[in-house]
Amino acid sequence: KSKFLISALALGLVTAHGATWAHSAPRPVPTVAVTDLAYEERVQEYFEVARIKSTAAVSSNYGGMAGSRSSDVTYAAGAYSYLEQTELRHFTADLKGALIKGGGLKLVQGRGFDAGAPQATKSEQLLYQLQSGKAPATPVSRPTVNDIIARIKKGEFAKADFVLFGSLSSVQFRDELSPIQGTTNTSRLYSLDLVADFSLINTRTYEVKASFSAQGGGQDIKLIGPAGDVVVPQRSKVMRETSQTLAQSAYAQLLEQLGVSADAPVVRQQPVVPLRIERAPEPLQANEAPVMIFK
Repeated sequence: KSKFLISALALGLVTAHGATWAHSAPRPVPTVAVTDLAYEERVQEYFEVARIKSTAAVSSNYGGMAGSRSSDVTYAAGAYSYLEQTELRHFTADLKGALIKGGGLKLVQGRGFDAGAPQATKSEQLLYQLQSGKAPATPVSRPTVNDIIARIKKGEFAKADFVLFGSLSSVQFRDELSPIQGTTNTSRLYSLDLVADFSLINTRTYEVKASFSAQGGGQDIKLIGPAGDVVVPQRSKVMRETSQTLAQSAYAQLLEQLGVSADAPVVRQQPVVPLRIERAPEPLQANEAPVMIFK
């Protein structure tokens, strides 16, 4: 079924370039880059900064002692929030494998998301202001992980004709204990549910060729006896199942978006068989007689 993928992608690539191809001309093999899942999360942090400045003076007058001391304390505390942007590098390997197994395209590796130079935290900015008496520098605008157009223009996918961009929209871990009726045992369910949004984008025209959401999930169930046994869930198994089911869902929807039936047979090009031309036997001359061989 996946042999149709090259036809659908190549057709979109040729149309985007405005080229005219003859029936005999081979279509270019499209190159596709699959990004890691983009992830944004609002993070809140507490900060506390203190600055203590003290002075002391001592004087002597014919054996008498006198002294003074003063302190200047500046204290600031509070909470602030910021948007943490990153990429999850654990849930796209099986999707890449499905594209490679399907054939008909060339998978290339793009560069990871560049978040720019690290910036000072709120605590560091306040500490600088207290020590120097100057306002901290205005924070520089940082790249956005979901701005795929800016990342394409930046050259993160320079060798790709298409980018399959994925963004994580929901992730939820569960660790639940449930008593088993009629017994003294308890089951422990550890699971992960993940939903991601995907877009297939032409890196030259920025045309969206496909857009869909895919879901993946995995779970591990352990039985706990009445003695309260300590069981550790297999996190690696849960993450592997989540990656595999996410890949199956995303690949099936990608084929559907490109107009490829999941049950379509594989079309293989038949080899060209050269024509054989058989010549008729030349007629015998009048003075020639046929030769007969007896065995």
